[in-house]
Amino acid sequence: MIGFLKRLFGIGPATDFKALMKEGAQIVDVRTKAEFDQGHVKGALNIPLNNLSNHYAKLKKDKPIITCCASGVRSAQAKHILSANGFTRVYNGGGWSGLRSKLS
Repeated sequence: MIGFLKRLFGIGPATDFKALMKEGAQIVDVRTKAEFDQGHVKGALNIPLNNLSNHYAKLKKDKPIITCCASGVRSAQAKHILSANGFTRVYNGGGWSGLRSKLS
């Protein structure tokens, strides 16, 4: 159970988000449009979690994907959904403001 929770929430070794960006990572912000419009990571693609399955074609399977949201819960769900649908390099960036700080 603990292993499942660690995988779900991306708990483990620290991820080098700057290095992923240098590899051409895509940032997918899974908050609602209204939340996204109030602030987001520059260059992030806004795909609300409830619409994620309709937008796989917008994402590149050969590039890393960093998911983010308000707190990290929805981004963890998005990471799981994308991983279950053939995206192999998906990372939970957690809350968007924290991710933005890690990238600056």
